[in-house]
Amino acid sequence: MTRNNPFLDRIRAGEPTLMLGIRTSRTADVLRIARSTGHHSVMIDLEHSVMPLEMAAQLCATAGDLGLTPFVRVRERAYGVIGPLLDCGAAGIIAPRIETAEEARIISEACRFPPHGQRSQLAMVPQLGMRPTPARELNPALDDATIVKVLLETPKGIANADEIARVDGVDILAIGANDLTAELGVPGQYDHPSVREAVAAAGEACARNGKLLMVGGIADHALLESLIPLGVCSLYLTGMDSDLLYSAAKTRAEKFLPGRTSSV
Repeated sequence: MTRNNPFLDRIRAGEPTLMLGIRTSRTADVLRIARSTGHHSVMIDLEHSVMPLEMAAQLCATAGDLGLTPFVRVRERAYGVIGPLLDCGAAGIIAPRIETAEEARIISEACRFPPHGQRSQLAMVPQLGMRPTPARELNPALDDATIVKVLLETPKGIANADEIARVDGVDILAIGANDLTAELGVPGQYDHPSVREAVAAAGEACARNGKLLMVGGIADHALLESLIPLGVCSLYLTGMDSDLLYSAAKTRAEKFLPGRTSSV
């Protein structure tokens, strides 16, 4: 597929592109905060939250209105929710724990209309102002706008990275560092040689197939920068709203209680 997608073009040009994860927040305020702090996109996390689909859809539509690119990380193997989320304003789908090309193909086909996929037809979407639009115009417009990102979080996924990257319609491969380090037996050791080897293997696969590679779950910016020579792109997950709220609350509390540390 040859597509015109400004968000992907920005990343391909090497421009730093920031994504804020949303797990806890339930109002559009978090979207306005993301926009005013220089973020370009948001990731609404359904994999690790109990947020209802209706709320995720409302956040997606509002994010689009504010000029943000909204992604949704769906729950594992939750193929049935992909269509409704895209219909309600999601611009990208993030699929966790992808291990084979066939699994990646299922995600890609759920995200696009025939002949590129099997997305169910509709005529009105928030991205086009809920204006009834004929399929000959709507389908290619949404196919171009929709971004498919698959997460490689296991040794099997890394081993199959080349075949996964070859799947038509997959735009970004992302390494989920938290799950991958756990699977490799080195939980949380993001600088472990086995992690770097996995990133290098995925980077080579993406380079061969013209796909982007992202690494998520690593907060150490210097460590992320060190992975760029291995093929990692300029899309950065700056953090989850829950993590950022905790960090800010802890910093604020320490101003009132100097020298004291909180306990769990």
